[in-house]
Amino acid sequence: MPKSVKVNVEYLTRVEGHGNIVVDVEEGTIKECKLEIIESPRFFEAMLRGRSIFEAQHITSRICGICSCAHSLVSIQAAEDALGITPSHQTRELRRLLLHQEMLDSHILHIYILVLPDLMRVKSFVPLLETHEKVVRRALKMKKCVNDVCELIAGRHIHPITTVIGGFTKLPRRHELESMLRMLEDLKLDVDATVELFKGIKFPEFERETEYVALVRDDEEYPLLDGDIGSTDGVRKHKHQYRKITNEFIVPHSTAKHTRLSRESYMVGALARLNLNFDKLHPRAKEAAEALGFKVPNHNPYLNTVAQLIECVHCVEDSIAIVKNFLENGIDYSEEVSVGLNERGTIPVKAGRGVGAVEAPRGVLFHEYEIDDQGKIVGANCIIPTNQNLNNIEHDMKKLIPEILDNSEEEITLLLEMLVRAYDPCISCSTHFLDVKFVGKRSR
Repeated sequence: MPKSVKVNVEYLTRVEGHGNIVVDVEEGTIKECKLEIIESPRFFEAMLRGRSIFEAQHITSRICGICSCAHSLVSIQAAEDALGITPSHQTRELRRLLLHQEMLDSHILHIYILVLPDLMRVKSFVPLLETHEKVVRRALKMKKCVNDVCELIAGRHIHPITTVIGGFTKLPRRHELESMLRMLEDLKLDVDATVELFKGIKFPEFERETEYVALVRDDEEYPLLDGDIGSTDGVRKHKHQYRKITNEFIVPHSTAKHTRLSRESYMVGALARLNLNFDKLHPRAKEAAEALGFKVPNHNPYLNTVAQLIECVHCVEDSIAIVKNFLENGIDYSEEVSVGLNERGTIPVKAGRGVGAVEAPRGVLFHEYEIDDQGKIVGANCIIPTNQNLNNIEHDMKKLIPEILDNSEEEITLLLEMLVRAYDPCISCSTHFLDVKFVGKRSR
């Protein structure tokens, strides 16, 4: 007999911000299926108008406490694009190193704190303190490590201060590079242990083929800091054409816009990056993928977490290589950007428009600025990864529900929550509790 189910998940736990899952199935037919985003709109673009382009990266890093380095780097990239500045090779390598640390920090948070409780069938990370103390200690140690490396590169991880237009106000000294290398080589062991842990964990089996979007490059570099925008459906565009990729539109149940490209929806994030750029991963990351049974193309969104773990292997290996190269060849300290000189004309200012495209942990992130001849921002646009994923999440839910209707209401709810959490959504910069209600039953 066809099953009827009504699910109302208010305020998902272990995601950033406010989001609800609403599902109504009557006699096997989906009447309603949506991911409601109920956050109040945030007006960072309006905050930027009238401000100096040299302030932009400090303002936009406040968009997200998890991805503050990515927002800072994409903001600087857009500003340099508008001003006609090409960063030096040294600056670019340090920015790559910084972005690697942000990837590691965010991925470790998602893997251990947000997803592992689901896989261990507990309500939160807290019960793991008793049952898996060694795992908990490892996760906290790993997060501290990458935060410490970020501090040495950019002054601090949350809202970095030394990375600016044109370079860095302070470059790491040799003893700091040596400290980074020790920490990263220690982190490498913990990442390997994480791979071993997840080799024995089973993820839900589900597939929906969709379009995947990420940065792409023609060289051998795994593209995170810059590149063109590509998709698995063969689309490739320059970053200045990002609006033709995102094609944002409004839906009545969400204060965040939805996007689509060649199909009804597309996905960004670690799974998208691996589907487009797997061959460019570090060899040890490919070995980790094989050990975890991960192959591309992969169409299981639950395995976005596994893709993040594979990226962790890549990021730590590439970070070690970058630091070793600096130790071997040295750093040119004449490239340090003096604090406060930008506004006084060290960097020429002109009217223009610039676009930045950087891979944040949750997917490709876009910033666009228009500035006047005084360097003041007259227009801004920011498109974050999560709003690019929302439409795809809903289409995943619509395919998943008929496949799990034979399960209990509790299991259906859990699988839907796990699906949303697999995308690692960053709805805002706060986390809320979960309240699940079935029609005719008391809330839990």
